[in-house]
Amino acid sequence: MNYPDSVHFLYALGNEIKTAKLGLERIRVVLDALGRPQDRLPIVHVAGTNGKGSTCAMIESGLRAAGLRTGLFTSPHLAEPTERIRIAGRPISAQRFAEAFDRVHAVVESLLAASGIDLHTTYFETVTAMGLLVFHEEPVQIVVLEVGLGGRLDATNVVDPALCVITPVDFDHEALLGRSLEAIAGEKAGILKPGVPAVFARQRPEAAGVLEGRASGLGISVARTADWPVSDLELDARGSRFHLAGPRDLRIHCPLAGEHQVENAVTAVAALASLGVPDAAIEGGLARTEWPGRLERVWERPEIILDGAHNPAGARALARYIDRFYSERPVRLIFGTMRDKSVAEIGAILFPRARQVIVTAPQQSRALAPEAMRDVVDHPDLRTAATLRDALALVEDVPPGDVVFITGSLFLVAEARALLSAHPLL
Repeated sequence: MNYPDSVHFLYALGNEIKTAKLGLERIRVVLDALGRPQDRLPIVHVAGTNGKGSTCAMIESGLRAAGLRTGLFTSPHLAEPTERIRIAGRPISAQRFAEAFDRVHAVVESLLAASGIDLHTTYFETVTAMGLLVFHEEPVQIVVLEVGLGGRLDATNVVDPALCVITPVDFDHEALLGRSLEAIAGEKAGILKPGVPAVFARQRPEAAGVLEGRASGLGISVARTADWPVSDLELDARGSRFHLAGPRDLRIHCPLAGEHQVENAVTAVAALASLGVPDAAIEGGLARTEWPGRLERVWERPEIILDGAHNPAGARALARYIDRFYSERPVRLIFGTMRDKSVAEIGAILFPRARQVIVTAPQQSRALAPEAMRDVVDHPDLRTAATLRDALALVEDVPPGDVVFITGSLFLVAEARALLSAHPLL
């Protein structure tokens, strides 16, 4: 298939969260038929609720600064599925994506015909197999692999990694992962393996107990961000600078905005140090990290900031950012989300910080209709807009001192990036 056809087929498999089939049997059979490409790759496996994508991006940038040819696998994408599979910091080409899809799809169809598997691999399973195949064939020297959902039964958990990393654990996808922090942490801890060292970010007590218990039971060594004290912290609206005086003495510049990115940066530092990356590469790599769609300032007049705050923990991080840097300015919020999200809780965190709230819907089948949000959230100046384009039209003439945040879903953020890059304000 060509690239458009391969993407169409993947989308036809269904939404990767809604149609998720947690379990490893199918992906293992497919990878076995592909020659087990995952066995030939040094892998850093990263799980967590929030921050794992940013942390992956920082780890990969540090490894690349050390002179290594890297592979990076993340999800979801913002604009194109090719973004999920990166080599040396760049998404693979559309042609390479289609070639990898053809290889995996042909194996899946052959297995289905021989009753080797029960169903076609899901969207995420298929792209996971594609990524591992591409990284093996390129080849790359090391892979940073982000978990898609949970950990224990996630399709990425077929690998035998060199290092496991767990970023902060919080509530999300409770219907699939459990209703308590302990249960969710247990799913994340499922990536830990005997003989494989781990890095743990700071955790809430309920999650920390589960992760530490699992690590102790496996007898593995753990590096903790708590062992890397932060000092001389300077935060601004575009990032942070700080001193780390832990196992190494480092001066870190993190170009990703938000106080929560400090912990993500320390987690990346601890991971890179565990891998033996030199200090200069750690410092230089982190300083050059790019991770769009997370507190990303995309326009000046009016000032527009995009952030994929799609769960309560992400909303709290965005709220802290607004309180710290924009509390003296009128805030307008454009918000759109999926039906399976904690809309009332997210709204209670973010909406009181805005002078005006415009609720809209991303162009996704799972999107919550703007009108339905009125029954869930409240605000004295709550407006609805059928589409993001309509919502942007409502802020076109706002005073220059106002700031517009577009948030609630990475799908909405991706849509906003595409619209605003083509037309500054519609």
